[in-house]
Amino acid sequence: MSLQLTPEEITSAASRIVTAYSAMDDDAYFASFDPQATFIFHGTPERLTSRDDYEAQWRTWMSEGWKVISCHSSDPFIQICGTTAVFSHSVATTTEEQGQRTTTEERETIVFTRSGSSGILAVHEHLSLNTF
Repeated sequence: MSLQLTPEEITSAASRIVTAYSAMDDDAYFASFDPQATFIFHGTPERLTSRDDYEAQWRTWMSEGWKVISCHSSDPFIQICGTTAVFSHSVATTTEEQGQRTTTEERETIVFTRSGSSGILAVHEHLSLNTF
């Protein structure tokens, strides 16, 4: 097997993340990220510097009554850089918190790498509001 990533592998890895997130399948979702992955979200004031940090933030959101209703990815773009790839796309996410539904239009960048026996994992995610 070549170490270089392929667009098909990245499309599949990104799809797994979106599908697990949309279904709120915590195990599958967080298994898609390297333990040392970093996260920057527009709704979180600080950078999350590990998967554990993000999982703790996720549990806080859930304890406040937050949940994902749906998540749709569009306009994907993939840049392959050997064993690393940058995936960017537009995301329309509907969430619910305390009975109030909100749909947010965002742009997201996910950096993937081939990670030995763990397969392809995300090592960084950046989510920003789409203001255009």
